[in-house]
Amino acid sequence: MREDRRGDWMQTFTGKVFWPMDPVIEDIDITDIAHALANACRFAGHTIRFYSVAEHSVLMARALVNPELQRWALLHDATEAYLVDVPRPVKPFLVGYREAEAALMAAVAARFGLAGEMPDLVKSHDNRILIDERAQAMTYCRRDWNLEGAPLGVTLRFWSPAEAEREFMITFRELFGFAPPARVPVKHLVGDME
Repeated sequence: MREDRRGDWMQTFTGKVFWPMDPVIEDIDITDIAHALANACRFAGHTIRFYSVAEHSVLMARALVNPELQRWALLHDATEAYLVDVPRPVKPFLVGYREAEAALMAAVAARFGLAGEMPDLVKSHDNRILIDERAQAMTYCRRDWNLEGAPLGVTLRFWSPAEAEREFMITFRELFGFAPPARVPVKHLVGDME
């Protein structure tokens, strides 16, 4: 194991040691991504019901028809599995965050064979789904969000974390043609030994 890594490391769901500021593509695991995004609530938790980043990603992927765009849509927020979901108004004020996010997204793209930069249509869908999410997951607010364009037209399901993780992995298998073996940490398999 290299010890000359940038920053410090975190432990992932599968028990991996991961350096979010110095990602190595071999350390990026779809099981970790699916689990973390399924447990992360959109909009910093300011929703009327739990609504995960994993569900958001699955709904975006399923709203597209081109397989390459679907793959990008499913993984467009994969960095949030390691850097958390930071609300848009906060990101510009976090020095170094956008650079870390870009480096990690490049590693995710390389790990899963996504070519080039994130397509503009995926970015557009990420903005359009906000209209659906505001209408279905948020309480009334007298201030306009200044969202442009038409809604994406999806129906939020408000999956539990377990449902969201399962749907994310099913969609991943469909789009990428493979899935890693289930790797659940031993502690979760044997339970509390005390």
